[in-house]
Amino acid sequence: MHKTAKRSARALAAGTFALALALTGCSSNNNASSNTANGGNASPAANAGNATPAANGEDNAPATFSVFLASPGQTPTEDNKILKLIKEKTGVSFNTELLVGDLQQKLGVMIAGGDYPDIMSGDDKLLNAKAYIPLEDLIEKYAPNLKKHYADVWNQIKDETDGHIYVLPSYGVYQGKITEPTYQGPGFWLQKSVLEEMGYPTPKTLDEYFDIIAKYKEKHPDMIGFESLNFDWRVFPLQNAPEHLAGHPNDGGVIVDNNKAQIFADKDISKTYYKKLNEINAQGLMDKEAFVQNYDQYLAKIASGKVIGMFDQHWNFQDGETSLISQGKRENTYIGFPLLYPGAEEWYRDRGAVGTNRGLGISINAKDPVRIIKFLDQMITEDWQKTLQWGIKGEDYEVKEDGTFYRTPEERTNADQTSWQLANKITTMFGYMPKIQGTYSDGNAADAGTQPQEFFDSLKPSDQKILKAYNKKTWSEFFKEPKENNIYFPAYSIVLKDGSPAKLAQSKLNDLQIKYLPKAIMASPAEFDGVWQDYVDHIHKLDIKAYEDRINEGIQQRIKNWSVK
Repeated sequence: MHKTAKRSARALAAGTFALALALTGCSSNNNASSNTANGGNASPAANAGNATPAANGEDNAPATFSVFLASPGQTPTEDNKILKLIKEKTGVSFNTELLVGDLQQKLGVMIAGGDYPDIMSGDDKLLNAKAYIPLEDLIEKYAPNLKKHYADVWNQIKDETDGHIYVLPSYGVYQGKITEPTYQGPGFWLQKSVLEEMGYPTPKTLDEYFDIIAKYKEKHPDMIGFESLNFDWRVFPLQNAPEHLAGHPNDGGVIVDNNKAQIFADKDISKTYYKKLNEINAQGLMDKEAFVQNYDQYLAKIASGKVIGMFDQHWNFQDGETSLISQGKRENTYIGFPLLYPGAEEWYRDRGAVGTNRGLGISINAKDPVRIIKFLDQMITEDWQKTLQWGIKGEDYEVKEDGTFYRTPEERTNADQTSWQLANKITTMFGYMPKIQGTYSDGNAADAGTQPQEFFDSLKPSDQKILKAYNKKTWSEFFKEPKENNIYFPAYSIVLKDGSPAKLAQSKLNDLQIKYLPKAIMASPAEFDGVWQDYVDHIHKLDIKAYEDRINEGIQQRIKNWSVK
């Protein structure tokens, strides 16, 4: 299993949603689309949208666009300063509807009646109903900033069924340096209190990592040495470590070399890892309940403060950490390390893949698609992005003499308060909008939460202490900055059709891993090789070639279709 870091729920807070949608797109119907294709503005008479008649593609004329966001929540206050600034500078305002009740029911009603607002968040059901207009021609003609923003992923954001761009993706387009202080990906984790007591070591190999666990557990025998999970779809804590130890990114059940994928479950990189787990189990360092517990039990153990370490993706156990913090046990939360086999090159962190058909789109009922796309083109400029992500200079953030952005303690306190956000930010809406991620041309991070020094200054003293001990300012700095994604990445998202030989092989392989990996780890060291060989023999009876062939077919299709020519 692959599973990647979840988006923060805060990014979907309702209050700022509406703006984000509004900022990212207004729509037109088919007639409007043909008019704009000929260089003219969409005719209001030819459309039945909800934009005010004054718009008509003019850059600053007053215009109100209707927006639907597929998320519940609170709308910004009527005097929201960012919305007021947008209206003052661009003439654009919004009538925004947030989700109330069941999304599928709401979409069904919209589709049945053909009652679409100007702008809508991306959804497969609406795509299948052909509720959006294609955007590529509008972008080419009227939105040079958006075209530049999406240039490197232009072919990736096209719908696979017909090659059109219907939705402007909200995430996965980076520039400059990626700064993600609250790293959410895979790693080998150790408790902060363990690291402090052990003199702040930096393990780089499996042997060094488990030596730390062994020495600490010897002093604290009531602690659980190494934890894992092998439950339901959350089997990646047990299955994924070998690919990272060997220097590969998270491509799921395969590793890819020179654009050629193969499974790694039966390879030596896997045997080496599970043999090590077999050894530490014999030493009493492995949790005896690791392979029979469910997810809630796994989180409960982490929340108890008794687990020294584990391999996992941070988002998967973060609820356990949240519980620790609420108990006043911040010292029992974790730091991740990128362990490697000898000669392997680190690739734990990756750049999040661009989200196709997730963001904002313009409906077929929209009245003035030209005006909308021009507006969104304004919003993706650095000046507007700084306003949308950082706020107003002198009110929401300050600038040092060297040009570095920062917040005062009062500004940080404000930013954490929901009531203040609703009046001064559009965070939820912005979650749906096209956005700059990474850093601006002046070197500042795209938002305050990813500015390394600002992140450090916002931390509690105990966390600042441990970061200072490691000469770092963020938790992500324990890992190398991610490389550019391979064009096909991630391979795990290549579709395997239900009932196909490829899907069947993948499912049976997963079943074998669930059964045999715990058996091999819990066996006596003398029995390990025999259990492992039995496991590999069963793998080789499967039609693994069908699975690998489908992944490789998908990789070649992406290389051909996603490359920017």
